[in-house]
Amino acid sequence: MSDAAAASASRLILGCMGLGGGWDRNPLSEADIAKAHAAVEAALDVGISRFDHADIYTLGKAEQCFGELFKRQPSLRARLQLQSKCSIRFADAEGPQRYDLSAAHILASVEASLERLHTDHIEVLLLHRPDPLMEPAELAEAWVRLKAAGKVGRLGVSNMHAAQMRMISAAIGEPLAANQLEMSLLKRDWIESGTCFNDGQALPAASAWGDTLAFCQGQGVALQAWGALARGLYSGAAPADAPAAVQATARLVGDLAAQRGVSREAIVLAWLLRHPAGIQAVIGSSEPARIRACAEAVHWRLSREDWYALYLSARGQALP
Repeated sequence: MSDAAAASASRLILGCMGLGGGWDRNPLSEADIAKAHAAVEAALDVGISRFDHADIYTLGKAEQCFGELFKRQPSLRARLQLQSKCSIRFADAEGPQRYDLSAAHILASVEASLERLHTDHIEVLLLHRPDPLMEPAELAEAWVRLKAAGKVGRLGVSNMHAAQMRMISAAIGEPLAANQLEMSLLKRDWIESGTCFNDGQALPAASAWGDTLAFCQGQGVALQAWGALARGLYSGAAPADAPAAVQATARLVGDLAAQRGVSREAIVLAWLLRHPAGIQAVIGSSEPARIRACAEAVHWRLSREDWYALYLSARGQALP
């Protein structure tokens, strides 16, 4: 693997939420499988080797797409790493929408994911959302069974804060692999929790982060940023009714992209990758051209001055 490809492999993850067609009960189509195949090949071509799933994505059809690819090309499985998530349950005959980190649900969810993916293991299992009724000992019991059976390599979380991570890590007796959180140039509360500490300028959600960022850095928990492309607001023409800060930042992203000779997506992602926490960006696109555009972000580093220029533009006001 080239140095550039190795960089992509470690810093970029392909999010698979958009694969498998609609969020409906329609059967998987050949077009759905072809779309997944094109996205996977584009990602592998630029060195992206980790693929992010969840048991709920397109009601299981995103995982089914990969299962079909593995059936048709068994050698493909060895070329990539899989992670999937569990805990979100939609309303059904048994109850309302809920989060479920009971041992029974975790074990059943992993078994169903493995069957859909047509594989005997996944590298990482992420607990998708925190369940207020989670019992640490019960979670640990499920984890021990999965790990002993070789069905999952490591355990991580998503959308959880430092105290929740400490509790889960203590229960299973090992460090967590990752925490997947919404982080981007648009979603900046993770930065504001530090830069605006002891000041009233921080975004409303900043205080909820507490020491989560520092905890992950100190404990070697990989930070995976979902929503990393900021919903595409900065990588294309900003909507006419967008806030002034969004429009100004979109223009600045375009200017920097032209100066660097890279895509706008690369600039938006490079802002995330510049942070010393070693953030891994989850790319939520299945379009081969956009996947390749995103990969440009790993080949160079934003200057401190350009990083702050983007940050200040997105904030729309000076720092404290």
